[in-house]
Amino acid sequence: MTEPTLAVVSPVFTVEGDVGRELARDCVRLEVAEGIDGLRTLQAHFLATGAGALGAQDQLLHLSGGQVELGHRLTVAIGSPAEQRFVFDGRISAIELVLGDGDPPVVVVLAEDALMGLRMTRRMRTYSSVSDADLARRLADLNQLKSQVDAPGPTYDLVQQLNQSDLAFLRERARLIQAELWCTGRTLHFASRTARAGNELTLVRGSDLLSARLVADLAHQRSSVVVTGYDADARDGIEEQAGPDVVEAEVTGGRSGPRLVQRAFGTTTSYRVRAAALTSEEARAWSRAEMLRRGRRFVTATGVTTGTPELTVGSRLTLQLVGAPFAGAGWYTTHVRHTFDLKQGMRTRFEAERSTLNEVA
Repeated sequence: MTEPTLAVVSPVFTVEGDVGRELARDCVRLEVAEGIDGLRTLQAHFLATGAGALGAQDQLLHLSGGQVELGHRLTVAIGSPAEQRFVFDGRISAIELVLGDGDPPVVVVLAEDALMGLRMTRRMRTYSSVSDADLARRLADLNQLKSQVDAPGPTYDLVQQLNQSDLAFLRERARLIQAELWCTGRTLHFASRTARAGNELTLVRGSDLLSARLVADLAHQRSSVVVTGYDADARDGIEEQAGPDVVEAEVTGGRSGPRLVQRAFGTTTSYRVRAAALTSEEARAWSRAEMLRRGRRFVTATGVTTGTPELTVGSRLTLQLVGAPFAGAGWYTTHVRHTFDLKQGMRTRFEAERSTLNEVA
Protein backbone atom coordinates (compact mmCIF):
# COMPACT_ATOMS: atom_id res chain seq x y z
CA MET A 1 0.00 0.00 0.00
CA THR A 2 1.29 3.46 -0.91
CA GLU A 3 1.79 5.71 2.11
CA PRO A 4 0.23 9.20 1.95
CA THR A 5 2.65 12.04 1.20
CA LEU A 6 0.80 14.42 3.51
CA ALA A 7 -0.36 13.70 7.05
CA VAL A 8 -2.87 16.27 8.27
CA VAL A 9 -2.52 16.61 12.03
CA SER A 10 -5.24 18.81 13.49
CA PRO A 11 -4.38 21.50 16.04
CA VAL A 12 -5.17 20.75 19.67
CA PHE A 13 -7.52 23.31 21.26
CA THR A 14 -7.95 23.71 25.01
CA VAL A 15 -10.72 26.00 26.30
CA GLU A 16 -10.84 26.92 29.98
CA GLY A 17 -8.67 23.89 30.71
CA ASP A 18 -10.80 21.37 28.77
CA VAL A 19 -9.60 19.78 25.52
CA GLY A 20 -11.90 20.79 22.67
CA ARG A 21 -12.16 17.62 20.61
CA GLU A 22 -15.06 19.00 18.57
CA LEU A 23 -13.01 22.08 17.73
CA ALA A 24 -10.15 19.92 16.43
CA ARG A 25 -12.62 17.84 14.43
CA ASP A 26 -14.29 20.83 12.76
CA CYS A 27 -11.26 23.11 12.26
CA VAL A 28 -10.77 23.88 8.56
CA ARG A 29 -8.33 26.79 8.91
CA LEU A 30 -6.10 28.24 11.62
CA GLU A 31 -3.75 31.24 11.69
CA VAL A 32 -1.56 32.27 14.63
CA ALA A 33 0.62 35.33 14.08
CA GLU A 34 3.11 37.43 16.09
CA GLY A 35 5.76 40.09 15.44
CA ILE A 36 8.51 41.83 17.42
CA ASP A 37 6.08 44.55 18.51
CA GLY A 38 3.99 42.09 20.49
CA LEU A 39 0.33 40.93 20.57
CA ARG A 40 -0.06 37.37 19.34
CA THR A 41 -3.33 36.86 17.47
CA LEU A 42 -5.38 33.83 16.45
CA GLN A 43 -8.03 33.26 13.80
CA ALA A 44 -9.69 29.84 13.60
CA HIS A 45 -12.43 28.65 11.22
CA PHE A 46 -14.78 25.84 12.29
CA LEU A 47 -17.46 24.08 10.25
CA ALA A 48 -20.82 24.77 11.90
CA THR A 49 -22.55 21.69 10.46
CA GLY A 50 -21.83 18.02 10.77
CA ALA A 51 -21.98 15.49 13.60
CA GLY A 52 -24.14 16.86 16.41
CA ALA A 53 -26.07 19.34 14.26
CA LEU A 54 -29.62 18.41 13.31
CA GLY A 55 -29.80 20.73 10.34
CA ALA A 56 -31.98 23.49 11.75
CA GLN A 57 -30.66 27.04 11.37
CA ASP A 58 -30.73 27.59 15.12
CA GLN A 59 -28.75 24.44 15.85
CA LEU A 60 -25.48 25.33 14.19
CA LEU A 61 -22.40 24.04 15.98
CA HIS A 62 -20.08 26.17 18.14
CA LEU A 63 -22.70 28.85 18.83
CA SER A 64 -24.22 27.45 22.01
CA GLY A 65 -21.89 29.36 24.32
CA GLY A 66 -20.23 26.18 25.54
CA GLN A 67 -16.59 26.16 24.51
CA VAL A 68 -16.76 29.03 22.03
CA GLU A 69 -17.61 31.97 24.27
CA LEU A 70 -16.32 35.53 24.44
CA GLY A 71 -13.65 35.91 27.09
CA HIS A 72 -12.87 32.21 27.43
CA ARG A 73 -9.20 31.29 27.72
CA LEU A 74 -7.97 29.42 24.64
CA THR A 75 -4.67 27.61 24.12
CA VAL A 76 -3.57 25.93 20.90
CA ALA A 77 -0.84 23.40 20.18
CA ILE A 78 0.25 22.32 16.70
CA GLY A 79 2.52 19.73 15.20
CA SER A 80 2.86 15.97 15.24
CA PRO A 81 2.78 14.30 18.66
CA ALA A 82 6.60 14.13 18.71
CA GLU A 83 7.05 17.81 17.79
CA GLN A 84 3.94 19.40 19.28
CA ARG A 85 4.35 22.93 20.65
CA PHE A 86 1.98 25.47 22.18
CA VAL A 87 1.70 28.42 19.78
CA PHE A 88 -1.11 30.41 21.40
CA ASP A 89 -2.40 31.29 24.86
CA GLY A 90 -5.01 34.01 25.13
CA ARG A 91 -8.70 34.85 25.28
CA ILE A 92 -11.47 34.82 22.70
CA SER A 93 -12.18 38.39 21.64
CA ALA A 94 -14.65 37.94 18.75
CA ILE A 95 -16.97 35.34 17.19
CA GLU A 96 -18.19 35.50 13.60
CA LEU A 97 -20.74 33.44 11.68
CA VAL A 98 -20.16 33.25 7.92
CA LEU A 99 -23.16 32.08 5.87
CA GLY A 100 -22.00 31.67 2.28
CA ASP A 101 -23.97 31.16 -0.92
CA GLY A 102 -23.89 27.40 -1.33
CA ASP A 103 -21.04 26.98 1.17
CA PRO A 104 -21.43 25.35 4.59
CA PRO A 105 -21.76 27.75 7.55
CA VAL A 106 -18.49 28.56 9.26
CA VAL A 107 -17.86 29.95 12.74
CA VAL A 108 -14.75 32.14 12.94
CA VAL A 109 -13.10 32.62 16.32
CA LEU A 110 -10.68 35.49 16.94
CA ALA A 111 -8.43 35.65 19.98
CA GLU A 112 -5.53 37.67 21.36
CA ASP A 113 -2.93 37.06 24.04
CA ALA A 114 -2.66 38.92 27.36
CA LEU A 115 -1.45 42.10 25.65
CA MET A 116 -5.08 42.54 24.59
CA GLY A 117 -5.70 44.14 27.98
CA LEU A 118 -3.04 46.77 27.29
CA ARG A 119 -4.53 47.44 23.87
CA MET A 120 -7.91 48.25 25.42
CA THR A 121 -6.67 50.62 28.15
CA ARG A 122 -5.95 54.29 27.36
CA ARG A 123 -4.32 56.64 29.84
CA MET A 124 -3.42 60.27 30.36
CA ARG A 125 -0.48 59.98 32.72
CA THR A 126 2.86 61.57 33.59
CA TYR A 127 5.84 59.55 34.83
CA SER A 128 8.83 61.11 36.58
CA SER A 129 12.44 59.87 36.82
CA VAL A 130 11.84 56.64 34.90
CA SER A 131 13.57 54.51 32.29
CA ASP A 132 11.72 52.66 29.55
CA ALA A 133 12.24 49.46 31.54
CA ASP A 134 10.62 51.11 34.57
CA LEU A 135 7.62 52.07 32.43
CA ALA A 136 7.21 48.47 31.27
CA ARG A 137 7.21 47.24 34.88
CA ARG A 138 4.66 49.85 35.97
CA LEU A 139 2.26 49.14 33.15
CA ALA A 140 2.55 45.41 33.73
CA ASP A 141 1.57 45.98 37.37
CA LEU A 142 -1.35 48.21 36.37
CA ASN A 143 -2.64 45.45 34.09
CA GLN A 144 -2.18 42.68 36.69
CA LEU A 145 0.65 41.06 34.74
CA LYS A 146 4.01 39.79 35.88
CA SER A 147 7.01 41.31 34.15
CA GLN A 148 10.46 40.28 32.96
CA VAL A 149 12.40 43.32 31.83
CA ASP A 150 15.94 43.58 30.46
CA ALA A 151 16.29 46.72 28.34
CA PRO A 152 19.14 49.12 29.17
CA GLY A 153 18.42 52.76 28.41
CA PRO A 154 18.45 56.33 29.73
CA THR A 155 16.47 57.61 32.70
CA TYR A 156 14.10 60.43 31.76
CA ASP A 157 13.11 63.32 33.98
CA LEU A 158 9.58 63.25 32.57
CA VAL A 159 7.60 60.97 30.23
CA GLN A 160 3.97 61.57 29.24
CA GLN A 161 1.40 59.08 28.02
CA LEU A 162 -1.11 61.24 26.15
CA ASN A 163 -4.37 59.40 25.42
CA GLN A 164 -2.50 56.32 24.25
CA SER A 165 -3.33 52.72 24.93
CA ASP A 166 -0.81 50.99 27.18
CA LEU A 167 0.17 48.78 24.25
CA ALA A 168 0.73 51.67 21.84
CA PHE A 169 2.70 53.54 24.50
CA LEU A 170 4.97 50.57 25.26
CA ARG A 171 5.49 49.90 21.56
CA GLU A 172 6.59 53.51 21.12
CA ARG A 173 9.00 53.27 24.05
CA ALA A 174 10.36 49.96 22.71
CA ARG A 175 11.01 51.42 19.24
CA LEU A 176 12.83 54.36 20.80
CA ILE A 177 15.54 52.11 22.28
CA GLN A 178 15.10 49.08 19.96
CA ALA A 179 13.62 46.83 22.63
CA GLU A 180 11.10 44.08 21.89
CA LEU A 181 7.73 43.44 23.49
CA TRP A 182 5.89 40.16 23.91
CA CYS A 183 3.84 38.10 26.35
CA THR A 184 4.00 34.50 27.57
CA GLY A 185 0.96 33.52 29.57
CA ARG A 186 0.47 36.32 32.10
CA THR A 187 4.06 37.62 31.91
CA LEU A 188 4.96 40.74 29.98
CA HIS A 189 8.45 40.79 28.47
CA PHE A 190 10.30 43.97 27.50
CA ALA A 191 13.89 43.30 26.47
CA SER A 192 16.63 44.24 24.05
CA ARG A 193 17.23 41.80 21.22
CA THR A 194 20.50 40.57 22.68
CA ALA A 195 18.71 39.71 25.94
CA ARG A 196 15.87 37.80 24.28
CA ALA A 197 16.37 34.07 24.56
CA GLY A 198 15.62 32.32 21.28
CA ASN A 199 16.11 28.79 20.04
CA GLU A 200 18.41 27.96 17.14
CA LEU A 201 17.01 26.30 14.01
CA THR A 202 18.41 25.26 10.64
CA LEU A 203 16.17 25.45 7.57
CA VAL A 204 17.23 23.77 4.32
CA ARG A 205 15.75 24.70 0.95
CA GLY A 206 14.24 21.67 -0.71
CA SER A 207 13.62 20.02 2.65
CA ASP A 208 11.73 21.84 5.41
CA LEU A 209 12.14 25.23 3.68
CA LEU A 210 9.64 25.16 0.81
CA SER A 211 10.16 28.65 -0.57
CA ALA A 212 12.02 31.83 0.28
CA ARG A 213 12.66 35.35 -0.94
CA LEU A 214 15.90 37.01 0.14
CA VAL A 215 16.76 40.67 -0.37
CA ALA A 216 19.81 42.86 0.31
CA ASP A 217 18.70 46.50 0.03
CA LEU A 218 20.70 49.69 0.56
CA ALA A 219 17.68 52.01 0.25
CA HIS A 220 17.33 52.61 3.98
CA GLN A 221 20.95 52.11 5.03
CA ARG A 222 22.91 55.12 6.27
CA SER A 223 26.56 55.62 7.15
CA SER A 224 25.56 57.45 10.33
CA VAL A 225 22.56 58.57 12.39
CA VAL A 226 22.48 61.87 14.27
CA VAL A 227 20.16 62.87 17.11
CA THR A 228 20.06 66.46 18.30
CA GLY A 229 18.42 68.32 21.17
CA TYR A 230 18.94 70.96 23.82
CA ASP A 231 20.19 70.56 27.38
CA ALA A 232 18.37 73.22 29.43
CA ASP A 233 20.56 72.69 32.51
CA ALA A 234 23.80 73.14 30.56
CA ARG A 235 22.21 75.70 28.23
CA ASP A 236 23.87 74.04 25.29
CA GLY A 237 22.89 72.11 22.19
CA ILE A 238 23.13 68.33 21.99
CA GLU A 239 24.35 66.29 19.03
CA GLU A 240 25.18 62.59 19.21
CA GLN A 241 26.13 60.36 16.28
CA ALA A 242 26.13 56.59 15.77
CA GLY A 243 28.11 54.94 12.97
CA PRO A 244 28.66 51.50 11.40
CA ASP A 245 30.52 50.22 14.46
CA VAL A 246 27.20 50.03 16.36
CA VAL A 247 25.85 47.50 13.87
CA GLU A 248 29.12 45.63 13.43
CA ALA A 249 29.44 45.07 17.18
CA GLU A 250 26.59 42.52 16.85
CA VAL A 251 28.14 40.46 14.03
CA THR A 252 31.28 38.41 13.51
CA GLY A 253 31.77 38.75 9.76
CA GLY A 254 30.35 39.74 6.40
CA ARG A 255 29.59 43.10 4.80
CA SER A 256 27.30 45.42 6.75
CA GLY A 257 24.79 47.78 5.17
CA PRO A 258 26.29 51.00 6.63
CA ARG A 259 29.76 50.14 5.27
CA LEU A 260 28.44 49.19 1.85
CA VAL A 261 26.28 52.29 1.48
CA GLN A 262 29.22 54.46 2.50
CA ARG A 263 31.45 52.75 -0.07
CA ALA A 264 28.84 53.07 -2.82
CA PHE A 265 27.41 56.54 -2.15
CA GLY A 266 29.79 58.26 0.26
CA THR A 267 28.64 59.82 3.53
CA THR A 268 24.88 59.42 4.01
CA THR A 269 23.66 60.83 7.31
CA SER A 270 20.15 60.53 8.72
CA TYR A 271 18.93 63.07 11.29
CA ARG A 272 16.31 61.90 13.72
CA VAL A 273 14.13 64.97 14.25
CA ARG A 274 10.77 63.76 15.54
CA ALA A 275 12.05 63.34 19.10
CA ALA A 276 14.24 66.05 20.62
CA ALA A 277 16.70 64.76 23.22
CA LEU A 278 16.99 66.63 26.51
CA THR A 279 20.26 65.01 27.62
CA SER A 280 23.29 63.57 25.87
CA GLU A 281 22.46 60.17 27.37
CA GLU A 282 19.09 60.18 25.59
CA ALA A 283 20.63 61.30 22.31
CA ARG A 284 23.29 58.55 22.42
CA ALA A 285 20.71 55.85 23.17
CA TRP A 286 18.31 57.00 20.44
CA SER A 287 20.96 57.40 17.74
CA ARG A 288 22.35 53.97 18.52
CA ALA A 289 18.86 52.42 18.43
CA GLU A 290 18.02 54.02 15.08
CA MET A 291 21.30 52.84 13.60
CA LEU A 292 20.56 49.31 14.79
CA ARG A 293 17.02 49.42 13.40
CA ARG A 294 18.29 50.33 9.95
CA GLY A 295 21.36 48.10 9.98
CA ARG A 296 19.56 44.99 11.18
CA ARG A 297 17.17 45.15 8.22
CA PHE A 298 19.88 45.34 5.57
CA VAL A 299 19.23 41.73 4.50
CA THR A 300 15.72 40.30 4.83
CA ALA A 301 14.13 36.92 4.20
CA THR A 302 10.55 35.75 3.89
CA GLY A 303 9.90 32.05 3.71
CA VAL A 304 7.49 29.15 4.07
CA THR A 305 8.27 25.87 5.83
CA THR A 306 6.45 22.56 5.96
CA GLY A 307 5.25 23.54 9.43
CA THR A 308 7.73 24.38 12.17
CA PRO A 309 5.97 24.71 15.56
CA GLU A 310 9.23 25.53 17.34
CA LEU A 311 9.86 28.56 15.09
CA THR A 312 9.01 31.70 17.09
CA VAL A 313 9.77 35.40 17.03
CA GLY A 314 13.34 35.59 18.34
CA SER A 315 14.47 32.28 16.83
CA ARG A 316 18.02 32.38 15.44
CA LEU A 317 18.08 30.79 12.00
CA THR A 318 20.68 29.17 9.80
CA LEU A 319 19.54 29.03 6.17
CA GLN A 320 21.12 26.48 3.85
CA LEU A 321 21.12 26.12 0.04
CA VAL A 322 19.78 29.66 -0.44
CA GLY A 323 22.70 31.15 -2.38
CA ALA A 324 26.21 32.07 -1.27
CA PRO A 325 25.55 35.72 -0.25
CA PHE A 326 22.63 34.74 2.02
CA ALA A 327 23.46 31.28 3.34
CA GLY A 328 24.52 30.57 6.89
CA ALA A 329 23.77 31.74 10.40
CA GLY A 330 22.93 35.16 11.78
CA TRP A 331 19.25 35.38 10.83
CA TYR A 332 16.83 36.74 13.44
CA THR A 333 13.13 35.93 13.17
CA THR A 334 10.91 39.04 13.39
CA HIS A 335 7.50 37.70 12.37
CA VAL A 336 5.89 34.25 12.40
CA ARG A 337 2.54 33.02 11.13
CA HIS A 338 1.57 29.40 11.75
CA THR A 339 -1.29 28.16 9.55
CA PHE A 340 -3.31 24.98 9.16
CA ASP A 341 -5.86 23.96 6.55
CA LEU A 342 -7.20 20.73 5.11
CA LYS A 343 -5.40 21.17 1.77
CA GLN A 344 -1.80 21.85 2.81
CA GLY A 345 -1.83 20.82 6.45
CA MET A 346 0.67 22.77 8.57
CA ARG A 347 2.66 25.67 7.16
CA THR A 348 4.83 28.26 8.87
CA ARG A 349 5.46 31.61 7.23
CA PHE A 350 8.24 33.73 8.66
CA GLU A 351 10.18 36.94 8.20
CA ALA A 352 13.79 37.24 9.30
CA GLU A 353 16.56 39.82 9.05
CA ARG A 354 20.34 39.95 9.11
CA SER A 355 22.87 42.78 9.33
CA THR A 356 25.40 41.43 6.86
CA LEU A 357 25.84 39.96 3.41
CA ASN A 358 28.36 37.15 3.04
CA GLU A 359 31.69 37.74 1.33
CA VAL A 360 31.61 36.00 -2.06
CA ALA A 361 34.78 34.83 -3.76
